[in-house]
Amino acid sequence: MILNNLKTRIFTSIILLALLVLIISYKFFLIFFSLILGVFSILEFFNITQKIFKKKTLSLILNCLFTTYIFTFCLIFITFSDLVGLKIIIYLLLFGCIASDLGGYIIGKIFKGPKLSKISPNKTISGAIGSILFTTCTIYLFSIYFYINLNTNLIIVSLLLSIGCQTGDLFFSFLKRRAKIKDTGNILPGHGGVLDRIDGILFGVPIGLITLFLIY
Repeated sequence: MILNNLKTRIFTSIILLALLVLIISYKFFLIFFSLILGVFSILEFFNITQKIFKKKTLSLILNCLFTTYIFTFCLIFITFSDLVGLKIIIYLLLFGCIASDLGGYIIGKIFKGPKLSKISPNKTISGAIGSILFTTCTIYLFSIYFYINLNTNLIIVSLLLSIGCQTGDLFFSFLKRRAKIKDTGNILPGHGGVLDRIDGILFGVPIGLITLFLIY
C-alpha cells in the first residue's frame, strides 16, 4: 500500500514538474494554469472554512480575503513574467519553496527525531533544518548560474523563505485539523489537493519577495 502510494506520488510529481517547465517557458501556460490552480485552491479553501466556521458571515469574510490574496498572488506571477530580471527572482523563490518542501520531506524521513509541532505530527525538527539547508543550497546553485554573489543578504532570504514555507504548511495543517480532514482535496493523486501542494509557496514567495526588496 505504501509502495503504491509512493509510486503514485512520484508519477504525479513528474507530471507537475513537466507542467512547471511549460509554465516557465510559455506565458500562455502560466496564465492558464494560474487560473486553474487559483480556482481549485479557492474552492478547497471554501470547503475548509465551511467545515470549521458555523457562522456564515465569518466564513464569507475569510473566503473573500483568501480569494483576493490568490488573485493578487497569481497577478504578480503573471506580471513579473514579462520582465526578465523579475521573472528570474520570482522563479528563484518558487524553486526555493519547492526545495524547502523536498528537504523537509527527505531529511525528516531519514533522521526523524522530535516533532516540530502538535499541529502537524509528520513535521520534525530535523525536517525543518533540512528545509532550510535545501533552500539555501538551491539559492546557491541559482546564484552560480545567474552570476549572483552569494552574500549574507541572500542567505537571510533563503532562511526567511524556508521559514515562510514551513509556516504556510503548518497554517494549512492547522486548518485541516480544525476541519477534521486529511487533505484539502484529491485532484492530485498521491499529493491530495492543490492547497496541499502550494500551501508553503503561498507564504514563502511573498515573504521572500518582501525580504529581497527590503535588503537589496
